[in-house]
Amino acid sequence: MPYAALFPGQGSQFVGMGAELFELRPDLLGSEADRVLGWSLRRMCLEGPEEELTRTEHAQPALFAVAYALWSLWIEKTQVIPAAAAGHSLGEYTAMAAAGMIDYPTGLRLVAERGAAMADAAAMNPSGMAALLGVDLPQAEEIAARRRADGGSLWVANINAPGQVVLAGAEEDVRWLESESRRLGVRRVVRLKVAGAFHSPLMAPAADRLARALGGVNFRPPRFPVFSNVTARPLQPEDAAELLARQLTSPVRFSDGLRAMAEAGAKRFVHIGPGDVTAGMARRAVPGCDTLVVSAADEVDQAAAALSSMGGPGGE
Repeated sequence: MPYAALFPGQGSQFVGMGAELFELRPDLLGSEADRVLGWSLRRMCLEGPEEELTRTEHAQPALFAVAYALWSLWIEKTQVIPAAAAGHSLGEYTAMAAAGMIDYPTGLRLVAERGAAMADAAAMNPSGMAALLGVDLPQAEEIAARRRADGGSLWVANINAPGQVVLAGAEEDVRWLESESRRLGVRRVVRLKVAGAFHSPLMAPAADRLARALGGVNFRPPRFPVFSNVTARPLQPEDAAELLARQLTSPVRFSDGLRAMAEAGAKRFVHIGPGDVTAGMARRAVPGCDTLVVSAADEVDQAAAALSSMGGPGGE
């Protein structure tokens, strides 16, 4: 039974992430990465402080680098190519690098530009994101549309799993969500650890800037399908630049992508990177699926053995 690799997005960062990877993969996380970024990746990941690591322009390349380094250990250990891959928002770049659509240095450069562009766009208008728990997509869309009809700025930004939809908008609109949650029939509103209204029209300036950076990239055919956040279908090299730019202003259809991968035969999902958030999304979106988590180097062997004991990724 094939497996799909999943890579996390912004919000999964924490001070101390990837500590052992800096010794194991200095080729990926050492001086060359620092040269691309213009700051010390090791110091940012291991020392923070948290408020610095959480900044969009730091969190995105740091997560990309750590998750890709973990992927390199995983694929070296298992020698098994996944049937498919997807990444949540930023994680889409990690998935593309894992599949060979872009090389690691290009991915790091693009993610650094993406993070900087999104941070600058967020600075133009105070904004944020919040997850609505216990709310289905039609209800979330209705809440956002009603707020816009009243002059607000609120949109569906992430469709993560059944009962978990994220809205993005201006700061005053996110505060309104928090204060009115009970009246709106929302069980719980959870603020995300991000600095702006990502995946909404408020990111249009960032999308334009990112499109210019993407224009010079030669995307290669993937070794395995990478499911797009925008379309929930496999990315094609000729469409990648356009879809990655659109991703900044379009909802992340992660739940749809998970189901599409399952329908294509991937009934096991391996989260690779800090945290475990995409594994939880997979369990909600694809009931009965198997999930494994590789969030640190010392989890690679155990997860590889667990995958093997499931009958092997190619069949029972």
